[in-house]
Amino acid sequence: MTLRPSVVTSLLAAMLAAAPSALAQIWMSRGADGSLHFTNVPANRRANARVIISTPDHRPAPDAPSQVITAPNLPTVGPDVRAQYDAARGDATRYNRYDPYIREAAQLYQIPEALIRAVIKQESDFNAWSVSSSGALGLMQMLPSTAQSMTVTDPFDPRQNVLGGTRYLRVLANTFNGDLVLTLAAYNAGSGAVIRYGAVPPYEETQHYVRQVLRYYYEYRAR
Repeated sequence: MTLRPSVVTSLLAAMLAAAPSALAQIWMSRGADGSLHFTNVPANRRANARVIISTPDHRPAPDAPSQVITAPNLPTVGPDVRAQYDAARGDATRYNRYDPYIREAAQLYQIPEALIRAVIKQESDFNAWSVSSSGALGLMQMLPSTAQSMTVTDPFDPRQNVLGGTRYLRVLANTFNGDLVLTLAAYNAGSGAVIRYGAVPPYEETQHYVRQVLRYYYEYRAR
């Protein structure tokens, strides 16, 4: 299944916060013009909507980093997403497939290609169908609220995701005066947490995240 650029009608800032039940679900439907519509609000779903993601309805603390999902603990997702995720995992060509989008984003937002690659490697291992426990989606694991603010209407679309994620990196780099470490920490834990602590927050995951992305960054730059 190839997703076309979509018009998101109801992707709220906290994808998992609205449902009072044990599961938080995301529905997808296709409009008459071929556009895709996403919602996490049951009352807003369309007649032809189907569940594509279903995750435990937990509410992490604000700015707390979310767990990046790997194959063994991938949340319950619709068969289309699951099939695409599994197919991508077995395709080694994914590591170079998105080069044109990475180059485009690097030139547009003045972010080093090696850094974009490093973030993608850590976030999704170049699997465009990755989903996190907090509902972050795609190559650069964008939360719906962030994706919407970066004008990404379809987080599973690789080009949109790379451009939107890189644009967000640019925003964070501007916020933290080009400090690479703080920029990466904010990408993982949220800018509020970095501002609050005035440094990399004392989250084990965030500290590990920064170290890993920097390691990949210098490896890619050396190539």
